[in-house]
Amino acid sequence: MAHRRSRQTPGALWQLLASASFRFALFFALLFLLAGLAFSGVLWWGTAGALERQIDAAIRADSVGLAERWRDGGDPAVVDAIGERLALDAEDQTLYLLLDPARRRLAGNLERLPDVYEANAQWYGMTVERDGVQSEARLLVQTLPDNSLLAVGRDISEKIRLRELLTEGLAWAAGVAIILAFLGAWMLRRALQERLAPATATAALIAGGDLSPRVPLSGHDDEFEQLGRSMNTMLDRIAHLMEGVRGVSDAIAHDLRTPIARARSRLEESLESSDDPVALKGALERGIADLDNVTRVFQAVLRIAEVEAGARRAAFAPLDLVPLLADAAELYGANAEEKAQTLATDWPDSLPLTGDRDLLLQAVANLLDNAVKFTGPGGTIRLQAGWEGDAVLLRVCDEGPGLSPEDRARVGERFFRADQSRNTPGSGLGLSLVRAVVTLHRGTLWFEDGHEAGPGRPGLAVCIRLPTA
Repeated sequence: MAHRRSRQTPGALWQLLASASFRFALFFALLFLLAGLAFSGVLWWGTAGALERQIDAAIRADSVGLAERWRDGGDPAVVDAIGERLALDAEDQTLYLLLDPARRRLAGNLERLPDVYEANAQWYGMTVERDGVQSEARLLVQTLPDNSLLAVGRDISEKIRLRELLTEGLAWAAGVAIILAFLGAWMLRRALQERLAPATATAALIAGGDLSPRVPLSGHDDEFEQLGRSMNTMLDRIAHLMEGVRGVSDAIAHDLRTPIARARSRLEESLESSDDPVALKGALERGIADLDNVTRVFQAVLRIAEVEAGARRAAFAPLDLVPLLADAAELYGANAEEKAQTLATDWPDSLPLTGDRDLLLQAVANLLDNAVKFTGPGGTIRLQAGWEGDAVLLRVCDEGPGLSPEDRARVGERFFRADQSRNTPGSGLGLSLVRAVVTLHRGTLWFEDGHEAGPGRPGLAVCIRLPTA
């Protein structure tokens, strides 16, 4: 068992070090340590460094004062001054030594110069023995004009002990800070791991093929809660798209089976009537028409997929919607006249916006095509556009059977067709393309009741709001 534990420990340590949360926590812990070191440096400079600078300044001022006394009265004046200062030094911290040009001791409480004395040096550190106790001293040695030597110093043993105490305290503080930093990093890593565990578990279930789990929410409005909500929204969207893919696959299989079977049947008939050129040609033409319908369905699906993927956004450019609406009205006005319908239009002189002209024209054409298809003879189709705040509002109204609230919620799904439109030509992709184009332009699509056209025919108004930019 002990051998197994020893083998697991490096793996656990490596797992801890490989954790992103631990690395982030360790990074901030190192920043904290660097800040602590900077604070310690400032503290050191403001205490121990200040004491050293204070001692050097006192020694230098004392040495300058004795040099002034020498200029006033020579060596005897310096001897008297040293005696006075030693008498006034109650703490016994000052050190003096005066040597004549022959290097004989004239005054002071030092017996000799430092062993490492050099003629061109000034500051020295040395060990002195005072009352049987060795202590550290700092000296400033200067040469007087008559070649005498004057050494002025201070006993810095107390200062050294204070510096050592400060150093020891900072070292202990740094050690404790390092331990706390690693402990905090480990605790933060564990806390992050616990908060991310539900999202990780949900992602693992999703990766296993089950799209039903969702990240449990704790009720705390923090970043992890936002991440959970975002993941749940994403999973809902993925589930919806998967349902859409399955629906599209089923719809393609259902809607294309009939024309393909019809084309195959007609081609078989053409083989049986191959001796009759007219019948053979008619069968081939009808088969080609059926295959053309299949091709158009696939082209429509591919075009919707291209629009939904945002591939056409690069073609956006400033345009005026009014000429586009006029072109669509001119094209479908003729179709409406053939069915004894009236196409009424209403829009201002200009409707500038930014978008893809071809896609917008296709969307308007699909709406007008549906309106002409579902409006009976003598009916009126309305194409209206205008401003609504800083957006363009476009409405296409017909006098058809309209849509129930349930069908309106599903309109725009690929291959969806309401019950009342089952007997009309079409593949159920027209409004899917319209919805994709509106979404690409950051617009909004919704449906309302049209104008009253007669009993049982409430009509339908398709409304589109497009932002100008």
